[in-house]
Parts: sequence; structure tokens; C-alpha cells
Amino acid sequence: MIPGPFSYHRPDSVADAVKLLASLGDEARPLAGGHSLVPMMKLRLATPGHLIDLHGVGELKFIRRDGSHIRIGAMTTQHELLASDEIGASLPILQEAASLIADPQVRYRGTLGGNVANGDPGNDMPALMMMLGASYKLEGPSGAREVAASDFYQGAYFTALEPGELLTEISIPVPPAGHGYAYEKLKRKVGDYATAAAAVVLTMANGKVATCAIGLTNLHETPLLAADAAKAVVGTALDAAALKAAADAARAIMAPAADARGPVEYRKHVGGVMVIRALQRAASRAK
Repeated sequence: MIPGPFSYHRPDSVADAVKLLASLGDEARPLAGGHSLVPMMKLRLATPGHLIDLHGVGELKFIRRDGSHIRIGAMTTQHELLASDEIGASLPILQEAASLIADPQVRYRGTLGGNVANGDPGNDMPALMMMLGASYKLEGPSGAREVAASDFYQGAYFTALEPGELLTEISIPVPPAGHGYAYEKLKRKVGDYATAAAAVVLTMANGKVATCAIGLTNLHETPLLAADAAKAVVGTALDAAALKAAADAARAIMAPAADARGPVEYRKHVGGVMVIRALQRAASRAK
């Protein structure tokens, strides 16, 4: 199908983009990679009167180390994450997850900001951001504010963004040196959203789990931080009983929809399997 009529705007600064969003109101939508918005427009599920293309805003594209954090501009693409030596050294789980997003064509265009900002429970990066303790910089008519990723997602496609606000930057604490990581994603075919996925970052000491964080993708109307599942393995050597306890605790907070990827019980079952696999692989990488 063909999208409905709209006016096209291409600001060259964050200030101009925010001004456009504020002045045009509910009729305006920001355009990042476009992989969510444009298909919805073609199906007439979204009919914005104004598109604000962010590709001319150069200040939104960067990756830099800032003390104990990595800061990433919202218009940084998945391909740029994969090519970044800084990300590879400090946050390799981002590269692992980015490599599982769709296909190279999508990764060349799709942005980190677009992936985390629109509240799609099937997107891969939001659960990683929650699990890593990331925060988002939101800029709007009233200025800038920081919101923790764990507080950002309120429901499917509902987020903490206020009218006129734009997500401009992601700030991620660098995990400890020697940490183990893994992103396990089950999907029906290359390019598909996850049937279920789990992200893990952990540290080991004397053969036992010292710290652990677990995030879950596409197993609820929002990404999930599986705190009880992570607690279940801390202090253990990841024996069978600990892995089962973690999987059971993770399944207890899952509420996936029954869809073409499978019924609810199947998706919860494989969600637990992804948790176990991610924990085992993360532990094998920890030093």
C-alpha cells in the first residue's frame, strides 16, 4: 500500500527537531531508521501529518567513552555498533545482539535510538538496556532529563516520552573487566523478531556467580528485568538446580501473547530455555 499524505521536515539540530515536534504536536513523528514507522504508514496503521527526519542531525551520531560509561547518540546505527572497537572492548553484548537483528540491510539503516525509543516489545535492545542499567537522555521544550531504561517502558508502544520530547542519547555503565555475557535469541527465521530471548551479564569469583543481571525480550508487553532469576544463581556454581530455579523465576514474570510464534506455554517454556543457555554461555566467557 501507499502511505497517506504527509509533510516532510529535515532539521539539522536537536533544538530544531524538538521545536518542530513541539509546534506540530500529535501530527508529527520523528523518523530514525524507519523500520517500524514506515511499514505502519504503508499499511495505514500510522498516518502522521508530518515526518521529522533525523538523519540531518549530526550531533545524534556518536560513540564515546565518558569515564565509567559509554555514551551513544540515538542515530548511531546497528552497523556502527558492530564496527566500533570501543563497543567491542567495553560492551560486546551489544555487538552480539546487533548481529542478530534482522539482516545487514536493516542494520545499516536501523538505529539504536529508534530500537529503544518506540516501545516495541519485540525489539532486541530495550531488554539489554534495562539489564545493563542504562539511562536515556530525553530532550524537549522544557529542557533535558535522564530516565532509567528500567522506568522508560510502560506498555506496548507506551513509554516515558512526553509530547514534544526526543530520545537523544543512551548512557550505559561499563560492566566490570572480565565479565561474561550472552544474548540468546530464538526466532523462526533470519530477520524475524524473537520468539523468546534472554540477555545475561555476570561475573564469577572462585567458580561461583558473584553478580548477575538478566533481561528478557518479547515475553511480555514490555521488556523485562528478571531480578529474581538473577538472584537465584548468585553464589552458585550454576549447577542444574540453580539453572532450573533461574528459569522458573524468569517464567513466573513472563506473559507473552499467543501469536504466530507459538502459544503462551510454548513461548514461556523456550523463554526459560533461553535463560539457561545465556547463563551457561555467559559463565563460559567470564574470567
